[in-house]
Amino acid sequence: MPPSLLSSYQKKTDRFDEMLAEDGSVRPAWQPFLAHLDAATPEQMRHRVDYVRRRILENGITYNVYADPKGADRPWELDPLPLILSPGEWQELASAVTQRARLLNAVLKDLYGPQELLRDGSLPPALVFGHNNFLWPCQGVRPAGDTYLHLCAVDLARSPDGRWWVIADRTQAPSGAGYALENRTIIGRVFPEQFRDLHVQHLASFFRQLQDSLAYWAAPASEAPLIVLLTPGPYNETYFEHTYLARYLGFPLVEGHDLTVRGDCVYLRTLSGLRRVHAILRRLDDDYCDPLELRGNSALGVPGLLQAVRAGKVLIANALGSGLLESAALPGFLPGACEKLLGEALAMPSVATWWCGEQAALEFTIEHLDELVIKGSYPSQRFDPVFGNELIGSPREEMIARLKTRPQAYVAQELVNFSEAPTWSTRHDRHLLPRGVGLRVFVAATPSGYVVMPGGLTRVSAVSNARVISMQRGGSSKDTWILTDQAVNTFSLLKPQVGKADLVRGGRNLSSRVVENLYWFGRYAERTDKTSRLLRVALSRLVDTGADILPALTSAFDLCRAMQLLPAVSEAEAGGPAKIGSPAPELSLEAQLLAAVCGTELNEGLAGDIRRLLWVATQVRERFSLDNWHAINRLQQQLQRYGKIVAEVSQPELSEVLAFLDQVLLVSSSLAGFAMDNMTRDDGWRFLIIGRRIERLVFLANAVAQFLLLDSTRASGSLEWLLELTDSIITYRSRYMTQPQILPTLDLIVFDEGNPHSVAFQLQILIRYLDNLARLLGGPRDLALRQELACLQGFDLGRFEGQSFSDCRACDPCLALAAILGEVSLAAATLSDRLAMRYFSHVGDVSRPTLAS
Repeated sequence: MPPSLLSSYQKKTDRFDEMLAEDGSVRPAWQPFLAHLDAATPEQMRHRVDYVRRRILENGITYNVYADPKGADRPWELDPLPLILSPGEWQELASAVTQRARLLNAVLKDLYGPQELLRDGSLPPALVFGHNNFLWPCQGVRPAGDTYLHLCAVDLARSPDGRWWVIADRTQAPSGAGYALENRTIIGRVFPEQFRDLHVQHLASFFRQLQDSLAYWAAPASEAPLIVLLTPGPYNETYFEHTYLARYLGFPLVEGHDLTVRGDCVYLRTLSGLRRVHAILRRLDDDYCDPLELRGNSALGVPGLLQAVRAGKVLIANALGSGLLESAALPGFLPGACEKLLGEALAMPSVATWWCGEQAALEFTIEHLDELVIKGSYPSQRFDPVFGNELIGSPREEMIARLKTRPQAYVAQELVNFSEAPTWSTRHDRHLLPRGVGLRVFVAATPSGYVVMPGGLTRVSAVSNARVISMQRGGSSKDTWILTDQAVNTFSLLKPQVGKADLVRGGRNLSSRVVENLYWFGRYAERTDKTSRLLRVALSRLVDTGADILPALTSAFDLCRAMQLLPAVSEAEAGGPAKIGSPAPELSLEAQLLAAVCGTELNEGLAGDIRRLLWVATQVRERFSLDNWHAINRLQQQLQRYGKIVAEVSQPELSEVLAFLDQVLLVSSSLAGFAMDNMTRDDGWRFLIIGRRIERLVFLANAVAQFLLLDSTRASGSLEWLLELTDSIITYRSRYMTQPQILPTLDLIVFDEGNPHSVAFQLQILIRYLDNLARLLGGPRDLALRQELACLQGFDLGRFEGQSFSDCRACDPCLALAAILGEVSLAAATLSDRLAMRYFSHVGDVSRPTLAS
């Protein structure tokens, strides 16, 4: 039997250990779980660790870190071992956190109301009025039910004696609840039996109470409330959580420009007009929410939002101005505020705090600098903690000078070592590592009081003996298991029974931004597919011909140039034959093709199209299933893998480029399949498919038109690769027992309305979708494509009868058909502009907004 995991676990004497008691024995709450870990084989644990890592990558769980060398979308870090808390300990902790939420709400009510705390000296006016997040325009604004904090969080840590201390309050737009939920989803499947046998409390009821409470305070008298989740957008470090929570809670995910204020009411811009919004769960900082009255340079907010709040026409969770409580100096004054506002003692104190804006506190800080950590008083300072015992010589004198110059800008706190919990070492088969942990607990307001999530986000330090725990500094996370002696509440957010009144069809609450991004997702997905096919056609001919330029290769490269995938050939290069790899005026044909796959600039070539596709996908992430998102992640991974190859060798092997193109087309086929088989037929889906069809129509019409106009395409083998390009070669071979000829080829890829890769098919299906849009959303039917289809159908294909394509250079039928196809391509491009004007803007012919019924 292998030795116990405890034999290599080094408990520290100056820190509280979550798993081990003072005498080294295992705490009761941990005993069953540790026994299971001891019995697990190395293979089982490797499988579990791999499962966690795989689920994070497949689900696209990210935490964006600005200027991170690992990339903007850094994978979320999750340790497989949970933090376990006993029922008795949790009950005491939850009671204290609930009291703190009531206190913080009461402080906001006072500071934006009568300001008794300032009047009697319980809070220094300089501390409040000097805070950037004290919003003067919010003075006197009272939210429904006097509830300012609908969802807040408290960061906790243990002192060496085991007592919990509050490290920080998160009251503006607290993050982490969605990550805690995702952690639970993953770890609950890693240890399903232990999760069940230990009676771990579930989290769903907490989120249901949050849902119900927002609806309760926002509920109008005559209509069902529309609640949205407001995000700053994909650049925010916790954007994954925004999309995850929006989907889980069933709230539309919106950005500032998705909303507009009309007549003191907030509206969501949808395809069918403006829909009234009754509540906003915001993940946007206070002052960015309204550029009209708060931060004038904000491009993320909603002009006029604060006036709508004043008028009582919309609920904001949390209330604007709640960021005031995130001052590091405020905790030192909360015990007195608690006595005054609640008439009771503060149950869980913060870490001892001194605001240097008070003379006595400044003198104490300078005298005891070695025992303290210095922080900025306000979040806007971006001041990293400074540990006094690390300051020696001139840095110490400089710090003291700064404290004396601007004392109100600094806070001193007692230095407390974080408690430690076991983490699983990925470098060893059986090894536990102690790491510092902090717990973020979430509290939600309900009409009957505050409730605490029976769990939380446990954050883990990156190294042992850490003094700061931060995800921005490479920290990881744990699931938090709260045990109970009672029956486990197995409530699910899924309704056990749906009545007729609950039936929902159509997804009419999609914002125009979401629909527009789905439209461009369809276009970029199709563009990626068609570009990959054309490059693969050229590359395959290049590989097949070796060092010689044969006619089929020349024609393929000429079409790439005509479609602007390759630079136009110069007169010098056109003057005579060349060998592959021989010096050309700019680049060899091989180098040009490789540049078209992955250009030297970030957004050039096929790689640029893929990046644009991935970017648009992040804008509408909540609209994709996990299977769909897995395919998108695979595309991103393939691009990163190919990018590494290009970075390591200036010119990769052609076989590697072909393999990359094959993988891109495989993912492209998956995305097309998901769109047709997995997505609900709502407005978003319709525009996604319209986007795909428009892009395919533009490509096919242009490609065939250019093919007919080029002299080099008359060479042997050109018709065959044209059929490959249009994904019609198998159909052609099954119909005709001959080498490709011009008449049947054009019939198949231009006129055959049963071929999903023909020009006529795209026209027919686009006309059908556009008619459906006009019926569902109103407006006139689009006639331009009908005219182009009629013109195409009126072309006499018999003009190619008996002609050999190799002999019909610049012939009348080729010129005539190419002209018609050019008009078709232009009509498709114009249609895209008309769709944007008709459905993605919200001003009618007389510049008046349209309101949805």
